[in-house]
Formats: sequence, structure tokens, C-alpha cells
Amino acid sequence: MNVPGPRSRELAQALRRVESRNVTYVDERLPVFWESAHSSTVVDVDGNRFTDLTAGFGVANAGHGNAAVAAAIAHQAGVLMHAMGDVHPARVKTDLLDKLAQIAPAGLGKTFLASTGAEAIEAAIKTAIVATGKSSFAAFRGAYHGLSLGTLEVGGIEKFRKPFRRVLPNRAVLLDFPREGDDADAHLEIARRTLEAHDDVAALLIEPIQARGGHFVPPRGYVRGLRDLCTSLGILLIFDEIYTGFGRTGSMFACMAEDAVPDILCIGKALGNGFPISAAIASPSIMDAWPESPGEALHTSTYLGNPMACAAAIATIGEVERLRLPQRAAALGSLIEPHFEQLRANGKIVDVRGRGLMWGLELRNPALAARAVKDALAAGVIVVQAGAEGNVLSVTPPLVIGEEELLHAIDILAGCLSAP
Repeated sequence: MNVPGPRSRELAQALRRVESRNVTYVDERLPVFWESAHSSTVVDVDGNRFTDLTAGFGVANAGHGNAAVAAAIAHQAGVLMHAMGDVHPARVKTDLLDKLAQIAPAGLGKTFLASTGAEAIEAAIKTAIVATGKSSFAAFRGAYHGLSLGTLEVGGIEKFRKPFRRVLPNRAVLLDFPREGDDADAHLEIARRTLEAHDDVAALLIEPIQARGGHFVPPRGYVRGLRDLCTSLGILLIFDEIYTGFGRTGSMFACMAEDAVPDILCIGKALGNGFPISAAIASPSIMDAWPESPGEALHTSTYLGNPMACAAAIATIGEVERLRLPQRAAALGSLIEPHFEQLRANGKIVDVRGRGLMWGLELRNPALAARAVKDALAAGVIVVQAGAEGNVLSVTPPLVIGEEELLHAIDILAGCLSAP
């Protein structure tokens, strides 16, 4: 394969002339420009074909170009592209909100719709402030909740916070995220003592499995213990399931594995399977802390409840249910785990962790991970780096990927990691 091909190289140079240089990384081996994608296969502008082990940053759980989702968007576009979400909404907005109430963990039923994951987190943060009257938050080191100013306050990756530290309140309490195998009770006791020492914490935010930070899985019982701890301290619990939701980790939402229900659930990414839409879903008692709208909402946006986005989300949920994608992710995760464990033998991998179809391969250093990403791309497999230092290979393919295709892609990745 000629990767990047000549057309991708041309487009990369054109992009550099018109885009902020901080956005798209360009060197002699990256990027390729996508032309089309179907299921788990991506075709670039030069005709090269790739197996996507990223699902487009965890978006395409139901597969790239899913026919049902595409048809729903096309139909809605032909009928109504845009409405006035908080004044004269589209009917389909109500349909989606009803469906979200049905699939959310028990007790959650009122929703703020948004377009991006960061917006969903912002809505959750504002809701917690309104509901509690408190103004600071607790979160975790290594956490990634988005890059808006509000989400950076509860972010736990320092390189994203550092350039903007001067304007951040810096009142967030950051806890260590426990790893699988750690003592859950010991970490819960540390969390208790820390939170008891801060009386202005409105809510604790956590990813039930830490995604962008390196795919860390907490010890069994920790997430459930946080639910009990927050209840006892009068602190709201917010689960960021923007990455882990919609079957990714083997259940509809990762929190369901521990029967833990948050006060607010944030979702996004796979909700629209490629069409931008996100949501913060809360219990009615929490969401009703907001005052009744007098005709001017305190928190809204122009594209709130966009009809095409709502149609995409309804169709996506239908596909997740029809194809039994949570169960499929669990089965494929069990299939590939031993293959990942075998990779440890090459000495470059120091840890393998994950659940369902969310896996992280921690390498000795970021340089090894960066080289593996480029070598895999040249061999026809798309992966990305993760972790606070970039030393983790993130494997999060579409949940519809075939067994043979997945195993072949892992074999290619293994070959790249075995290269001297």
C-alpha cells in the first residue's frame, strides 16, 4: 500500500494552508483522508482500504454508513432539517426523549439534548450547580470530559489544562483513578476522607471505564461504592458514558455492569452513529431543580433537538437493540482478550486492559505507540494513541466488525509491535 497516497498528501498540504495548525497532525506518514466507509472498512481518497479499529473515535458502534441510520437521516432531511428546539420543537425530539427514558438506567428520565460530548458535560455541571447550590466538583486524574473551558475544570489530563490554567477556577478536587486489581475499599475510603474535607462539592464526575486517559478499568465494586458514598455525603454522581455507552463495554451502559445508577448520565459519540448529538439524562427530581422556562431558557443552543440528529439517534438505538450489539461486544471481547495477552511476550507491552470492545495496550513509551500507529496504517489498520502520555494503543472497533476481520487486524497489529 502507498500510504499516504498522492491525493492524501496533496490534501494534507492544502489543509495546512487553511486550518489551525494545532488541529490535524501532518507528517510524511500521516494522515490519510477518508473518502468513504462501510461497516468497519474505510476507503481513502487514493483507494486504499483500511480496517478501522477506532470506530471513528468510538462513534460508529453500529458500523460506518449503517443503512438504517443513513435512511433515517435522509428521510428526515427531506421532511424537516431544522426546527426551533426550545421554542417550536420537531415532533421527533419528543420521540427521542421518550426512547432515551426507556433505555436509560432506572430512575433517569429527563434530558438535556446537545450536539457534542463536552456540551453534555457542561449541561450536567450546570444542572448539578442548580440542584445543589454548590459550585465545585470532584473528578479523577486522567479523566477526559472534553476540551471546553467548563469541562477542562474537571479534566484530569494536565497537558490540556496547562495553557488555560489562568482562567480556570481550579477548585476541582482530583482523585486517583483506581486500576483493576487495586483494593476498591481502600480507594473508596480515600475518596470519603477527601470529599468530607470539601463541603462545596456539587457532584463527582467519573467515567465508569476511563477511556481517553488510557482505558483503565476500576476494580469491581468501586463504581457501586461511589454511588453509595455520594448518596451518604449528599453529593450528586455524574457518569460520563460518552465513550462507554451503547454497548461498547458489553452492556448498554458500562454502569449497568455494577448496577450503579448515577444522578446524571452523559452520553454522546455512538448515540448518533456519526451524526452529532449528545445528551445529559437526569432523574426528574434533579432536572426539575431548573426553573420552569418563562420563554427564555437559561441553558439551550440553536441545534438543540435537531430533527436529523434525533432521527439518527432513534435509528441508532434501534440498530443497537436489533443487532444485540452489547452482547456482541462482550462475546468479541472474550474472543480477543487472549490474543492481546499473548502480545505481552514481545516485551514492548507492559499492560493489557479493557472490557467488551474497549481495549488499551500500554506500551513502554509514547514513541513505540506512535510508530505502531503509523506502521499499522501502512499495513491497512487504523488505530490511535491514548493515555495521558500517549503510550497506549486504543482498540475500539465498530461493534459490527466480523470475527475474521477483527482477528486479522489484530494479527497485523501484532506484527507491527514485533518489528525491531
